Amino acid sequence: MASPKVICVIMGGGRGTRLYPLTAARCKPAVPLAGKYRLIDIPISNCLNSGFNNIYILTQFNTASLHHHIQRTYKLDVFGRGCVDILAAEQSMESEAWYQGTADAVRHNLQHFAMKDEDLVLILSGDQLFRMNFRPMIRQHLEQNAAVTIAAKAMPKTEVTGLGVMRVTEDSEISEFVEKPKDPKVIDSLVIGGKLRANLSDKTDTEYCLASMGIYVFSAKFIKECLANDMKDFGKEVIPGLLGKHKLVAHVFDNYWEDIGTVRAFWETNLALTDPVPPFDFFDEQDPIYTHDRLLPAAKVNSCVFDRVICAEGAILSNAKLQRCVIGVRSVVNNAKLKNVVMMGADVYETIEEIVANKESGQISIGVGENCIIEDTIIDKNARIGDGCRLSPHGIEDGWENEGICVRDGVLIVKKDAVVPAGTVLGKITCDCACDAKK
Repeated sequence: MASPKVICVIMGGGRGTRLYPLTAARCKPAVPLAGKYRLIDIPISNCLNSGFNNIYILTQFNTASLHHHIQRTYKLDVFGRGCVDILAAEQSMESEAWYQGTADAVRHNLQHFAMKDEDLVLILSGDQLFRMNFRPMIRQHLEQNAAVTIAAKAMPKTEVTGLGVMRVTEDSEISEFVEKPKDPKVIDSLVIGGKLRANLSDKTDTEYCLASMGIYVFSAKFIKECLANDMKDFGKEVIPGLLGKHKLVAHVFDNYWEDIGTVRAFWETNLALTDPVPPFDFFDEQDPIYTHDRLLPAAKVNSCVFDRVICAEGAILSNAKLQRCVIGVRSVVNNAKLKNVVMMGADVYETIEEIVANKESGQISIGVGENCIIEDTIIDKNARIGDGCRLSPHGIEDGWENEGICVRDGVLIVKKDAVVPAGTVLGKITCDCACDAKK
C-alpha cells in the first residue's frame, strides 16, 4: 500500500512581541540564526530531510523579509511535484479578519492545500531549533490508528509552566492535557514514570513531564472535521476538546529542542552554538540545514584573537578580540573587543569609496568601529556603531529603550539599521572583553 501524501504546514507565529525588537520589521520565522540561517530554515530542512516536499508557511505579520528569503532559497525541482509556498493572511468573501490563532490560520487555508481525505497534515512551528526525522512519527500515527499524534518532549517539571503538558499511558495514548499548568500539585501529578521515564536518555533522578512541542499529525479528513467550528487555537481548544472522544497519541522526541520565543532564549541559543560540542549540530552532513546560497567569499580575519566564535562567510574582521560570539554574514569588526555578542551582519557591503567618504564626512560605516567594547548584546542587521563605544546591558533597567537601542531580558539590542554615535557609553562593562582569549 502506498504511503499517504504528507502536507507540511508551518505556523509563522503572531506578532512576536516577546522577540521585539528583532521582530519589529520581520516575522519570527525570518529572524536570522547562527550567523547565516533564518529560523524558518529549521522546520523546512526537517521536512525536506524527512522526504516531505509539500510545505506551506502561514504568516500575517511583516512577511516581506520571509517572502524574499523563501523565494531565493527554496526553488524545488518542478518534476518532483513539491513546493515551499507562503500563504499570507488574506481577506475573503467568508471572512475579513486576521488569523485569530493556529487553528484559525489552518482553517482559512484548507482550500489551498489541495489535499485528499487520505492525506496527512503535519503541523509545525516556525520558531523552534531542533533536528527531527518526521517519518517515525508518521509511521506511529498510522500503526496506532490515531486521530491525532502530538510530538512530546520530556521537560524538567520546573520548566513546564509555559507549555502544554500531557498525561500519557504506557502505550502512548494521551489521557490528559493541561495547558500551561501553574499549580505545583497538578504538575507533580503529571510527572512521568515507568517505561516512559526509563526510555529517556537522561538516567539521573530529574523528574520530567511530557510537554507538547506544538507539532501535530492529522488526517486531512479529520482536520477538516476538527476545524468545522470557530475554535481558534490547537493547544488551547482543539486538542483538549478531542480528549476522551478520539484517540490521541504522543510521539516522544528525546533529543535537543529549543523553543525560541524570547530575546534571551534567542541570544542564549545562538551563543550555545559556539560550545566545543554544541547542543545543536549544524555540521551534520547527513541531515543538513538549508539556507540561501549567497555566493559570498570566505570570511577574512586579520590579526584577531578568537575564543569560541562562529564566523559566517563574507565577514571582515581586523585586530579584533572576540569571546563567545556569533558573527553573521558580511559583518565588519575593526579593532574592537566583543564578548557574548550575536552580530547578524549586513545585507550589502559598503565599497571602499563609501567607507572613505564616510570617514571624511564624519558618517559611520556599517559594522563595529574601532576601540569599541561590547558585551551581552545582539547587534541586528546593518547596524552602524561608531568608534569608541562601550555597550553593555548591566546596570540598565530591563525594558529601557532609546532610539536605536533597547534592553530586553537582560540583553542589550542594537536595532536593525540603527546608528550608534561614536563615544556612546551604555551600561557597565564587567570585564575587558576577550582579554583572556586564546589565539
